[in-house]
Amino acid sequence: MRFSRAFIPTLREEPSEAEVTSHKLMLRSGMIRLHASGVYSYLPLGWRVMRKVEGIIREEMERIGAQEFLLPSLSRRDLWERTGRWEEYGENMFRLKDRRGADLALAPTHEEVFAEIASHEIRSYRDLPQIWYQIGTKFRDEARPRSGVLRGRQFIMKDSYSFDTDEEGLKRSYELHREAYLKIFKRCGLDVVTVKAHSGIMGGSESEEFMVPSPAGEDKLVLCGSCGYAANVEVAASVPAPSGGTSRPREKVHTPGMRTIEEVSGFLGRPPSKLMKSLIFMAGERPVMVLVRGDYEVNEAKLEGEIGPFRPAEPEEIERITGAPVGFVGPVGLEGVEILADETIRGQVDLATGANLEDYHWVGLEPERDFRVDRYVDVRTVREGDGCPKCGAGLRVLSAIEVGHIFQLGTKYSEALGATYLDEKGRAHPIVMGSYGIGLERIVASVIEQHADESGIVWPISIAPYEIYILPVNWSDPKTRDAAEELYGKLSDGHEVLLDDRDERAGVKFKDADLLGIPVRLTLGRGLKDGKVEVRRRKDGRTWEVPLEDAAGKVEEVLEELWNEVR
Repeated sequence: MRFSRAFIPTLREEPSEAEVTSHKLMLRSGMIRLHASGVYSYLPLGWRVMRKVEGIIREEMERIGAQEFLLPSLSRRDLWERTGRWEEYGENMFRLKDRRGADLALAPTHEEVFAEIASHEIRSYRDLPQIWYQIGTKFRDEARPRSGVLRGRQFIMKDSYSFDTDEEGLKRSYELHREAYLKIFKRCGLDVVTVKAHSGIMGGSESEEFMVPSPAGEDKLVLCGSCGYAANVEVAASVPAPSGGTSRPREKVHTPGMRTIEEVSGFLGRPPSKLMKSLIFMAGERPVMVLVRGDYEVNEAKLEGEIGPFRPAEPEEIERITGAPVGFVGPVGLEGVEILADETIRGQVDLATGANLEDYHWVGLEPERDFRVDRYVDVRTVREGDGCPKCGAGLRVLSAIEVGHIFQLGTKYSEALGATYLDEKGRAHPIVMGSYGIGLERIVASVIEQHADESGIVWPISIAPYEIYILPVNWSDPKTRDAAEELYGKLSDGHEVLLDDRDERAGVKFKDADLLGIPVRLTLGRGLKDGKVEVRRRKDGRTWEVPLEDAAGKVEEVLEELWNEVR
């Protein structure tokens, strides 16, 4: 491709609306343009990268025997109602009516549709196992689209689904996907961490995420550098630092206007670790009090696993249940409410919390002695420096981008949608399903976040829009132009080459070359008078000055090295 004919609208200045590196560079390099909030158009350069990622995914999916489908983006309401997700998805689902008044959704995922196909087409155990997949556009009405393509309202995803006769078959399909995903990420030049994860609205018994540590990430990754323990913060466990203290009789203390942990801690002169948060949640119509040490936060994903869907109680509900306003509630003497205590509360002494009386707190509290605990649970969010649950070493908490998620769904969707098979004896059983997703835009953005430098993008060879950038410094010079054309002709036979044939200043060309991040650059400049050209690797700036007649061979050598890194 000749640059003069290509549509690559690069930007010199950083876009003011972009916050993270990938968003800035995708806009500056002319990969994407904003269409609406959370919705982007892919321009030719960006679409070339996306197609490379698609190709890698297709190859690895087909290696594990997966078959490709293309399902509709419009999805019927009745399917989602049968699994309960029409309501569960809430405002995240785009909903519309057709001219006849029928309710439809723009599908955020396709478990229901694939399960319905299976319910009609799979009859016998002889039809199983199956792995079906698609690469298509999904829709989620994000409340706050941000970070460019990392959190959009329209996005491209590879979603696949396994169908097996039993749990053992599901585990085999799950492992096939796990191995395929690791190969996909390696081939895309991406370093990922595989972590235990929360299944959330998808359901199922087990799930794992593939995460890329990055300041641009909205997820939190918990890592142990000693033993390798890794988990999403939504499910991560830890050993909290002890809070110490000496047993003492309980005492009610006047704390006028002191509601928050910070206020009470300062007023009483004790660290937050010696305070106890007493929080009221509503699980449907059922109130639940949750107790957690004052220096920790309640983890909503863990709590949902203990009590099901919930919401924080409203101030008037809290006062009705406890007799006290927000900031002064506690478990002492509380009746008719289930009390769950985080493990940080077990065995503690000299705790302080609300006294169920405005402007008063208890101090000197001990669980079991001074208040009942119905269940001890792990519902806290892990903090930096907590002990690893496996080896005790200090944990790190990092921001991370989720690029893939795999789920062992079980029979949730097959039972709801009647997807069954007959065994050898003619008995019907629900098909056992798995679900596996990869975000293509997230792969692209994560690669940029992981590899970019101060000058621009640094593409791995496998997904770069072009492999080679030929940069003639002075295009108007006939000798330079002829040499560039000769190299372009040689290298275009078997390689993707971008020839910068613009009559532009050298500085503009060099800046664009670095911005676009094409892996190998051939520069035809001053050295050409001595018959030399420069070959440069974008990733590390390594350069070689070689005779013009050897340039194509040197480029081949460098390309082979780069390909070996992602194989």
